[in-house]
Amino acid sequence: MTTENLALAFISADNHDAREAAARLAALYGQSSLAEADVVVALGGDGFMLQAIHENMDSGRAIYGMNRGTVGFLMNEYSEVGLRERIGAASAETIRPLVMEARTADGGSVSARAINEVSLFRQSAQAAKVRISIDDKVRLDELVCDGVMVATPAGSTAYNLSAHGPILPLDAPLLALTPVSPFRPRRWRGALIPNRSVVRFDIVEGDKRPVNAVADHAEVKSVTSVSVRESRNSTVTLLFDASHSWNERILAEQFRY
Repeated sequence: MTTENLALAFISADNHDAREAAARLAALYGQSSLAEADVVVALGGDGFMLQAIHENMDSGRAIYGMNRGTVGFLMNEYSEVGLRERIGAASAETIRPLVMEARTADGGSVSARAINEVSLFRQSAQAAKVRISIDDKVRLDELVCDGVMVATPAGSTAYNLSAHGPILPLDAPLLALTPVSPFRPRRWRGALIPNRSVVRFDIVEGDKRPVNAVADHAEVKSVTSVSVRESRNSTVTLLFDASHSWNERILAEQFRY
């Protein structure tokens, strides 16, 4: 397909700058429906980009983001000039979500997907106690903490980084297992695990120390166990300007101080 024939669908966050940009770009380049679009152009910040990724997962449509929000780590710089040419020259990165399977104290089960991370958090004033298994082998009998997460490479610069987890290149075949305010073992700082592994969290003393699980924005209360794996079937493709690729951003982020 030639660049000039790219069908573009513009979507925007609910703020003035994003809505105004979407209207201007649609007037310049035409607005296709999502069903007909080759590329979705998402205008907003990282939170809106995360929403767009979830909504376009497995659709076959690539997503090209431009920053009309706050942080914009997942976004390209905003410009109205030569948009189709920029998209045609962009580098494509395919990412896979995490799949969370959570069991709850009332006997229920909940499935959800996460682009950034699956996190567990203490629900009460008392610290959580969590047993961690990798591929059915217990690796940590009891982690006493405020929480713990499994983060994807795409999510490694988000909450994972705030919790002092490692930054992962987007094509690294790894997941980051990162504790949040660990109390015991005090010196445990997490682990890097193969992206084909299954991580299982079992809640210890769940009646006394209840724990919630969160997959991106989907929260499940009072879980008894949570398993996390990378999806082998679901994908979404993100487009980044060649002059400011994802790998360049990851490298630059590791040298910030």
